[in-house]
Amino acid sequence: MAEQYGIAGGTAREISASVESRVADGTLGPGAVLPPVRRLAEDLGVSAGTVASAYKELRGRGVVVTLGRGGTVVASVPAVTSRRPPRVPEGLRDLAGGHPDPACLPVLRPPGSVAPVPGSHRASPRLAALEDATRDWFARDGVPTGSVTFAHGALDCIGRLLSTELRPGDSVAVEDPGFHHLLDLVPALGLRMLPVTVDDEGIRPEALRTALRAGAKALVCSPRGQSPAGGRFTPARRDELLSVLGDFPDVLVVEDDHNAEIAGVDAVTLVSGGLPRWAQVRTVSKHLGIDLRWAALACDPATLARHDGRLLLTSGWVSHILQATVADLLTDRSVTRLVADAARTYTTRREALCSALAEHGIEARGVSGLNVWVPVRDESAVVNGLRTRGWWTAAGTRFRIATPPGVRVTTATLTPAEATMLARDFAQTLAESQAVYGG
Repeated sequence: MAEQYGIAGGTAREISASVESRVADGTLGPGAVLPPVRRLAEDLGVSAGTVASAYKELRGRGVVVTLGRGGTVVASVPAVTSRRPPRVPEGLRDLAGGHPDPACLPVLRPPGSVAPVPGSHRASPRLAALEDATRDWFARDGVPTGSVTFAHGALDCIGRLLSTELRPGDSVAVEDPGFHHLLDLVPALGLRMLPVTVDDEGIRPEALRTALRAGAKALVCSPRGQSPAGGRFTPARRDELLSVLGDFPDVLVVEDDHNAEIAGVDAVTLVSGGLPRWAQVRTVSKHLGIDLRWAALACDPATLARHDGRLLLTSGWVSHILQATVADLLTDRSVTRLVADAARTYTTRREALCSALAEHGIEARGVSGLNVWVPVRDESAVVNGLRTRGWWTAAGTRFRIATPPGVRVTTATLTPAEATMLARDFAQTLAESQAVYGG
């Protein structure tokens, strides 16, 4: 068995390094079952405790997961590899990426000149102009602005928050279906995911309570523009969730409001509800440009200290060139008008597809944001059927943990006329799928 997988070593560290190298080079792919502890110990001539320690180390680094009687398997997205999106086949209309329409984005204009500085920016990591604009941005939607800082994008920020707050083996409550990159990140940090189901009003209160009772020490959720299902918090749902969270005051609540300017709905946030431990992350990539790897963070003082302490020890600060570019865009009135027009355009396109699907009796979810989630019975059949008709969509398996299958369609560039054609093709694909798979 050890020879079959190329696993070698006489110590726990050597065994774990051997497994990790086999995963990195593709010999052991996602889902590959590792030998049982005792069998591998016999093959390598070591104790079972040595192999168990090696597997524990691999679990802590997000390389493998343990499935009870299913054994120890390579993680679906192991932390030692990277998963790039597949290339869109030539000739297909790309509705899978989740990206904004380039026509709705402003032209980026970095500063024309940047004067050299003595030393580094560690002593003053944030430009005053951008910090002021950021506070205004949060305050507009009722988010407290006593503690504000910056990061290199939403996932960079969320990863730092979780890694400073939690330890390997701790649990995080996440949306299900949810943002696929977050679902990759959490296990890569050595953390366990506890799924929380969502509907059009966001995470469901009883599902959240179940996750918190199971020991979740943090919650990551989206107040609007939820990916992939498009949910958004309503005032009633927010109050229900705050009531649940009130029984768990030590839980860190992280809101990812990445679609703040183009979600098509007003902000209704948990972080404005007086939580003791909270953070809200906002980015500009969806409405100002995908290459602007910058995020704003508003949070409680303790969370700020932990985040910035870790940032100081790593990258130190966010590039002031990037900060100056973002500050100019956030305060440019012509850009503000362009973004407002983009939000209306995205709403029109999203609603057009939902309406067109409804005319064919197809259920679809998407009350905010850039995507529509269509529940289906067989993701592969639908995705492949749409592909034969010229559409490239995303199978829901990338986004879900325990919820039923679905297909995500990005509507950011989909015109209403195209929505009509896609809905027709979707209906035909479903009809063919039913005929093949038994109705």
